[in-house]
Amino acid sequence: MKEIIIDGNSYKFDPGQTVLEVARGNDIDIPTLCYSEHLSITGACRMCLVENKENGSLETACTLPARDGLEVETDNDKIYDARKTVLDLILSDHPMTCMTCEANGDCQLQDLAYQFDIEESSYGSKKEDRFELEERNSFIVYDPDKCILCGKCVRADSELQCSDAIEFSERGFKTKVAAAFDEGLGGEDSSCVFCGLCVENCPTAALSYKPARKKGREYELRKQRTTCGYCGVGCQVELNIKGNEVIKVDSVYDDTAPNPDGEMCVKGRFAYGFIDSPDRLKYPLIKKDGEFVESSWDEALDYIADNLSRIRDEHGGREIGALSSARCTNEENYIMQKFMRAVMKTNSVEHCARL
Repeated sequence: MKEIIIDGNSYKFDPGQTVLEVARGNDIDIPTLCYSEHLSITGACRMCLVENKENGSLETACTLPARDGLEVETDNDKIYDARKTVLDLILSDHPMTCMTCEANGDCQLQDLAYQFDIEESSYGSKKEDRFELEERNSFIVYDPDKCILCGKCVRADSELQCSDAIEFSERGFKTKVAAAFDEGLGGEDSSCVFCGLCVENCPTAALSYKPARKKGREYELRKQRTTCGYCGVGCQVELNIKGNEVIKVDSVYDDTAPNPDGEMCVKGRFAYGFIDSPDRLKYPLIKKDGEFVESSWDEALDYIADNLSRIRDEHGGREIGALSSARCTNEENYIMQKFMRAVMKTNSVEHCARL
């Protein structure tokens, strides 16, 4: 294999890898804001600057192809000053409202400001908002003034979800990410399916989940990985829990999962309110004397088995039907139809794909 020299050490690499990928694969830290291994590369934020020792130039590590014999440095005074200047410029057009910001404690821009010891921009702080807060839909809030134009949301929407619901609009200081005709994500002409990938990829609080706002800071939340129950695909999700309440649902990036790039549908992302609903059934109900009363699972299953057997024996299997669901796996649906045909002696098996 070919080798590249990073900070005086040689590392093997695969064809097509960039300097950033080789560095991260060897636990060498290079800061980024616009990079994601799941998205195409744009080099928009310029935070990953490294020094090419062949000519002394500073180049973005995410766009610099690794090649045999290439020598780069990732950490010296020249690189540090350049990265700090880039960050300083970004912060000059960013509201410094970290104390009340939704992403406080979970913001890549905040982390870098801490790393480079920037309390406020040397170019002056942003004094007033230029854009209106967009919160016309029920799921996602967009604050263009907190957007750093990294483009991760646009690429996630286009390359992973393939909705093409958002794109850059205007130019210069008026540039922002917008939906069709600037009507917002919930507009009539918007193709947004509210998968949440744009929020998932946002490095700041420009995009945030509306149901989770003011519900808790990142460091207050307990994480629990689980399987989404809304269909049989088996997408992996991460629940964010405060106390006993699910605050929000994040993506899981796992090559072994059905959704390795974090894709989710609107139900998997936002339809978790039923968990704490006072109307949610927690125990089986059996009707006795015209009223539904709580029972144990053993009692309920015995009741079902006895009555199904009785109806089959007295009236025949044609009097029984089964309705299965898309929320079940293929295996569970197979068992359902096999049970109805082989045991209940009926072919009246239907499937409901509406969740």
